[in-house]
Amino acid sequence: MRKWFLVAAGALLIAPGGLWLITSAQAPVGAALKPAAQFTNDQLMRPENYREWIFVGCPVTPNDMNNGHAAFPEFHDVYIDRTAYEEYARTGTFPEGTVFVKELVSVGAKQAASGKGYFPGKIGGIAAAVKDSKRFGGDRNGWGYFNFGEAKTASVMGAADCNACHKQNAAEDMVFTQYYPVLGAAKAEPKAMPPEKTEKGTTSRGYTY
Repeated sequence: MRKWFLVAAGALLIAPGGLWLITSAQAPVGAALKPAAQFTNDQLMRPENYREWIFVGCPVTPNDMNNGHAAFPEFHDVYIDRTAYEEYARTGTFPEGTVFVKELVSVGAKQAASGKGYFPGKIGGIAAAVKDSKRFGGDRNGWGYFNFGEAKTASVMGAADCNACHKQNAAEDMVFTQYYPVLGAAKAEPKAMPPEKTEKGTTSRGYTY
């Protein structure tokens, strides 16, 4: 009869003929995570697997609510990389290396079983924003904006194209957090940090023990 036992590296199988260790496919402890923003020759490479990141919001400014000429008539499906999201939820700030991906989706049907509205149509490419204060200093305020369309790489857009609008209208650090309720909920519930003991009987964060 075969028996299974869980061990740190995977599973231990007791079977006729001896013991067999079946290892898991998890990354080694302490292995470095690949940064969400990857550059080649000063061009941003198209982010991989961004749909597995954290979805934060989906604003839309349809043409028929803007005299037929909306500046951005598509749905903007916006994702943030997981590392940046966790840091934002913990500290309330976007760390260096934060990446947002904006997937552009056309407005499709305006009638569904639930009633009238605006419903997603077809995907029309992606854009991205990267926080990198060294790379995007000056009037860029630490952020670079990229429009990929369907391409695999993209050059940073001019500061007048995106940065000026974000600086004037975004609620927080060049990010339109006012339209991303998932980020608002994450920031409203800061994660408690475990106390750290010191020789004087208090923690470095001011707690006593």
